[in-house]
Amino acid sequence: MAELSTLARPYAKAAFSYAQQASDLSGWSAALETAAAVSQSEKMRELLDNPQLTSEERAETFLSICSDELGAHASNFIRLLAENHRLQLLPEIVHLFEALKAQAEATLEVEVVSAKTLSDAQTQVLSEKLSRKFEREIHLHCAVDESLLGGAVIRAGDTVIDGTVRGRLAKLAEAMNS
Repeated sequence: MAELSTLARPYAKAAFSYAQQASDLSGWSAALETAAAVSQSEKMRELLDNPQLTSEERAETFLSICSDELGAHASNFIRLLAENHRLQLLPEIVHLFEALKAQAEATLEVEVVSAKTLSDAQTQVLSEKLSRKFEREIHLHCAVDESLLGGAVIRAGDTVIDGTVRGRLAKLAEAMNS
């Protein structure tokens, strides 16, 4: 995984830099998402792995499927990826691009998994507190896991906050055993 990230990073940064200069982050985001989805189809993966095709043939076949949704600059980006044999990196490029976009827009995607459905008031309070903690605009994605005894698990980027009953009991047991 680290190797894919290392290979994809310069392409994600280049796409982000161009999109930012063109004031089209959301447009590039959508184009890259589309291209990544196309690259993940089984037939396209077989095509990308075919050693008999030239880079140009791969690019043209790829673009024949989705060029209407990409635009001229994103199509050129796809050609560059094909030329460098990097089309298979598109999902990782999208992931890195979205991280750069979130950082630039000072937003953070937060996943909240709770034992019960959170009320609107609870989600609003949670969003406000997380916004203060991370100093970013928070986009909450709530899910319910009835296997939790109570509380919630919050995932915000690399940060995980375990506020479940099971997590608290484990911390208590660890403290008692120390």
